[in-house]
Amino acid sequence: MTATLKDTTAIVGIGQTPFSRQLAASEKTLACQAVLAALDDAGISPSHVDAFASYSMETTDEVEIAKAIGAGDVTFFSRVGYGGGGSCATVAHLAAALTTGQATVGVAWRSRKRGSGPRPWRDTRAQLPVPGQWTRPYGLLRPADEIAMLARRYMHEYGATRDHFFNVALACRNRANQNPAAMMYERPLTRESYMASRWISEPLCLFDNCLETDGALACVIVAADRARDCRHRPVYVHSAAQGLPPQHHGMVNYWADDPLAGPSWTAARQLWKAADFGPADVDVAQIYDAFTPLIPLSLEGYGFCGRGEGAAFSEGGALELGGRLPVNTAGGGLSEAYVHGFNLINEGVRQLRGTSTAQVPGASTCLVTAGEGVPTSALLLRS
Repeated sequence: MTATLKDTTAIVGIGQTPFSRQLAASEKTLACQAVLAALDDAGISPSHVDAFASYSMETTDEVEIAKAIGAGDVTFFSRVGYGGGGSCATVAHLAAALTTGQATVGVAWRSRKRGSGPRPWRDTRAQLPVPGQWTRPYGLLRPADEIAMLARRYMHEYGATRDHFFNVALACRNRANQNPAAMMYERPLTRESYMASRWISEPLCLFDNCLETDGALACVIVAADRARDCRHRPVYVHSAAQGLPPQHHGMVNYWADDPLAGPSWTAARQLWKAADFGPADVDVAQIYDAFTPLIPLSLEGYGFCGRGEGAAFSEGGALELGGRLPVNTAGGGLSEAYVHGFNLINEGVRQLRGTSTAQVPGASTCLVTAGEGVPTSALLLRS
C-alpha cells in the first residue's frame, strides 16, 4: 500500500504558535491557532477540512478542533499511538485517506504544554502497566533514564563518547541560533559549558536532553493535483512508513538480542523499499532528538552509515550546514522546541520550499523521523 502513496499527496500549509516555557493559552487554543495558521498558509478555508490526524498524549481531540475552527463534514479521523513515535504517521494516515478517496483536505497537529503543564515522570509512586512495571521499580523512572542506559551500552560496544553526543547537541544549537522562533535563539553552546553541565541521568547531561516546551504546530495535506493551486510550492509525500520490530518492549528493548537495533530499522526497510531514492540522495534530515544518542542510532537505522558508525559519523561537522548530512536545521527538540517531533515535519517543509532560516542550498529531498525506541514512523519528502 505504501507504494501507492508515492507523490500522490503534498503538504501545502504549515503553521505554528510561538514556543516558550510558559504560554497563557490552553492546549486547545494553541492547537486551533496552529491549525488556522496552517490553513491560511495553504489558502484553504477551514470549512473544506474533512480529515484529521493526531497522535497519542494529545489532550485536544478532533471533535473539539473541528467545532472550534468551523470544519464541515469530517469523513476521516485517526490517532496514532506511542507519543512522539506517531508524528510522521499522522501525515502517512492522511496521505492514505486522501489517496483512497476518503477525504480531500487533511490536517495534522500537535499541541503541548510540557513547559508549564504537568510533568508525567514526577510521580514515582504511580503503578504502571506492562512494560513499565518491570523497569520503574529498579530506577528507570523517566525516558531519560532508559535512554541513558541505552547510551551507556552504545558507548561500551562502539566507542561512542560524550564528545560525539556534544557534536549532536552543537549542530542543533547552531541551527537554533539562526532561527528567531527557537527557544535557544542567540544562546550559543560551547564544549566547555556542555561538559560542565549537570547530569540528568549519567551519561546524559543537561544538554543531551530536549527542551520542555509550550506550543503547537500543524500542517495541511491535499492531493497532488490540488496542491499545485495552493499558495506555496507543494512538498510531496514520497514515502511513509511505521515500524514495530518483533517482540518489542516499551521505549527501550533491553530484552532483545540486540537492544541497539530499534524500531527505526524496521521503519527504514519499509520506507526505502517504497522510494525512488536512497540515503545517499537525502539532502537534509530532520531526526527525532529527544536525547542526543538517538541521532547516531537513527543514522545507522536509516542507512546513512554502518552499524556502530553513527557516533563517528558526527565528527568533522558532518551534521552542520555544509556537512555530509545537515540535521535538524531549525534546532530540533534539543534547541528549537520539543513538541513531540512535529516541528521536524514543518522544518522539512520549509527546507523544500527554500524558506528555512538555515537553508540547505538546492535541497529537494528530506527525511523526517519520529521517536526512536518507541514504535515509530518516518517520511520521505521531496519538492
